[in-house]
Amino acid sequence: MAQMNMKEAIRDAMRVELKRDPNVLVFGEDVGHVGGVFRATEGLQKEFGDERVFDTPLAESAIGGMAVGLGIQGFRPIAEIQFVGFIYEALDQICVQAARMRYRSGGRYNAPIVFRTPFGGGVKAAELHTDSLEGLLVQTPGIKVVIPSNPYDAKGLLISAIRDNDPVFFMEHLNLYHAYREEVPEEDYTVPLGEAKIVREGKDVTIIAYGLMVHTAMKAAAELEKEGIQAEVIDLRTLIPLDIDTIVASIKKTNRAIIVQEAQKTSGVAAEVIAQINEKAILHLEAPVLRVTGPDTVYPFAQIEDTWLPTPARIVAGVKKVLDF
Repeated sequence: MAQMNMKEAIRDAMRVELKRDPNVLVFGEDVGHVGGVFRATEGLQKEFGDERVFDTPLAESAIGGMAVGLGIQGFRPIAEIQFVGFIYEALDQICVQAARMRYRSGGRYNAPIVFRTPFGGGVKAAELHTDSLEGLLVQTPGIKVVIPSNPYDAKGLLISAIRDNDPVFFMEHLNLYHAYREEVPEEDYTVPLGEAKIVREGKDVTIIAYGLMVHTAMKAAAELEKEGIQAEVIDLRTLIPLDIDTIVASIKKTNRAIIVQEAQKTSGVAAEVIAQINEKAILHLEAPVLRVTGPDTVYPFAQIEDTWLPTPARIVAGVKKVLDF
């Protein structure tokens, strides 16, 4: 075991797979000599050479297109989109080409690609650098969407994503890269895609979250415990495929739920989770499922983002609302 932060765990996952499989490639803007804008790929070009870890032009459409071409030729590309707000230039390659490759070719070809990208607020970054755009991807059939909340899961989920035969959009919250360290195995291991994790047991209410919001939810749960309220916290980890079974099992126990997402309220992951809960567990609910989210506005400038993002206090208020229903 080694103490790693999330950035180091992600780098170690890529190192493991570059060593294991000669078809794994890493490319994107400044990922080579510089080691990425957050140094997530630092040292990989020196270790594996510039034919396997290399820089690209500042052209997301080219990054996506090259990933698709390499994927159907048997390579396993790890393509970094430097910030999530830059994916608009590559949505055709990601959502139209990669996501439909297996279907379009009748199973003759697939697109075993990982698109990595940082996202998320709270770091006072520039416009288009911190948006939460997972909602654009979860509605796209054929692509999996993964958002880890901790170093251990980040490494295991990324290894699983690299080995998956379909494209995976892997989102890394900026505020978690250096947030804390924990023990992470240095060897090869995987965390399965499509399996949520109960990170705190409780009996009174279920709080569902992902990414940084898992930590915000845990802070809220600690505050609620002071008042005798035991909240169960679920880390989704994978948004598509969604582990609705774990969610339903928790709701059968607690009978109440709220969902926390950093993204804007309308549509998105929280809305989909609520829809599936209503389809599969509505008779176990004693209150409507509520959302704690960002407001339906453009992501704000850095000076006011702290008032925009969900907080433990807002989660506590949401929990009390469903308990008092």
